[in-house]
Amino acid sequence: MKPITLEISFTPADNQRLANLCGALDENLKQVENALDVTISRRGEHFSLSGKAGQTELAAQVLRNFYNQSHHYLSLEQIQLGLIEALNPHHTSNNTDNRNDTEPVAKQLAAPALLTRRSNLYGRTPRQIQYLQQIQEHDITFAIGPAGTGKTYLAVASAVDALERGLVSRLILVRPAVEAGERLGFLPGDMTQKVDPYLRPLYDALYDLMGFDKTSKQFERNAIEVAPLAFMRGRTLNQSFIILDEAQNTTPEQMKMFLTRMGLGSKAVITGDVTQIDLPKQQKSGLVEAQHILQEIRGIAFTRFLSEDVVRHPLVQRIVHAYERHDKQQRES
Repeated sequence: MKPITLEISFTPADNQRLANLCGALDENLKQVENALDVTISRRGEHFSLSGKAGQTELAAQVLRNFYNQSHHYLSLEQIQLGLIEALNPHHTSNNTDNRNDTEPVAKQLAAPALLTRRSNLYGRTPRQIQYLQQIQEHDITFAIGPAGTGKTYLAVASAVDALERGLVSRLILVRPAVEAGERLGFLPGDMTQKVDPYLRPLYDALYDLMGFDKTSKQFERNAIEVAPLAFMRGRTLNQSFIILDEAQNTTPEQMKMFLTRMGLGSKAVITGDVTQIDLPKQQKSGLVEAQHILQEIRGIAFTRFLSEDVVRHPLVQRIVHAYERHDKQQRES
C-alpha cells in the first residue's frame, strides 16, 4: 500500500489549544506517530501527516478528536487511552439513538458501572465490556489472553465492586507461586516474604482501586486475603469473590482443587495467558485443560482476549502483534 499525505489545519489559530494538543516538546504528537506508524510535521496550526492510507486517515481523525478536547490540558494518560480507543473501534448496540456523541464509545455500550475510587473505570474494548458483563452474570468466569488486556485489573475491580455493594463478605486473591527463571529458595526471608513478589500485582490493583488506607483496613478485618494457591487446599469459601491469577501456571490437579473451593454465595474469576506458561515442559497447564473440560458447562463463561484488547502503552499492542506474527512464522516454518 502506497503512503499518502494528508493536510489538516485548526483555524482560527489558538496557541494555547495547539500547545495542549501537541504537548511539551510535541510529546503528544510523538505518541500518535508511534501508535499509528505515521509521520507528523507541523507549522503553526497546519499539520501534515504521511503514512499508509488507513493509518494516516485514522491519525487525522485522532488529532481532530484531541483538538476538540484541547480547551484543557491533555495528560499523557489521556492521549494514550484515546489512542487505544481509536485503535479499537467499537460496534455499538442497537440502543444508541439517545446516546451522547461526546461520550466515549465504550461507555455508550452500557458496560457495567463499578463502585471503585476510579470514576473513569470502564471496559475500553468490546471484549472488556463482555468480560465485565460475564463476571456479573456468571458464578465462574475464565479470562484468557495476552498481558495488558485488563484480565486481572478488571477482575479485581469487579471484586471490589461486589464487596462495596455487600454482595460478598470478602475478597480472596490467589496466585500460584511458580518461578520464572529464579527459584523461591534463593529469595531472602520467610515463606510470606518469599511469595510476596508473586502477589504484588494484586496488591497494586487493590491500592489503585480502593486506596491504601481503605485496603489496609480491609486486610486488618480479614475482608481481603491475598494468598498463594498452595494455601487454598482443604478450604471452603462461602460468600467470597475469589480470583485466581496467572492460572496458566497451575497444574490440572491444582485447577480442580481451586475450582472446588467455591462455597455458597461465591463467585470466581480465573485469569491467565496460555502463551506464558512457566511450568516444566512436560507438565500440562491446568488452564489449558480447563478450557476443554469446562467449555460446555452452563454457568461458566469464557472471555478470550486478543492483542487488540491491550490497554497499556500503545506500543505494547504493537509488541504483542509482533510476537504473534513471529510465533505464527515459527509454527509455519
